[in-house]
Amino acid sequence: MPHTIINPASLHNPIGFGYSHIARASGELVFVAGQYASDGQGQVVSEDFTEQVERSFANLGNALDAVGLDFSHVVQLRTHIVDHDLSKLEVLGKVIHGIWGDLPPTQTLTGVAALALPGMLFEVDAVAVT
Repeated sequence: MPHTIINPASLHNPIGFGYSHIARASGELVFVAGQYASDGQGQVVSEDFTEQVERSFANLGNALDAVGLDFSHVVQLRTHIVDHDLSKLEVLGKVIHGIWGDLPPTQTLTGVAALALPGMLFEVDAVAVT
């Protein structure tokens, strides 16, 4: 399957971390790597869970925008929460509802002990369709 790898300038350069932000396959499917609350250098910007979720989805929006898409194109999310509990699920639900309303995409949530970098509490990746 032919594909194109894309690392938009609006997100940090991920190559040193061993991944790329976006893979566009067959012109119709777009795979967005895990986005977290990163700044332009890939550093975690906040220790607050809510702020991390909000920033992660903002970064996901930037990745989608880089390939001419928006949140309405997303068909699947995979979310990862460090030390998951119901209060964190509530935060995630509010952010997702704020973006997609009553028709969110499919989602698999995984509770994890840790993520790739110290301080990361949340990560989201996505599949979108053009």
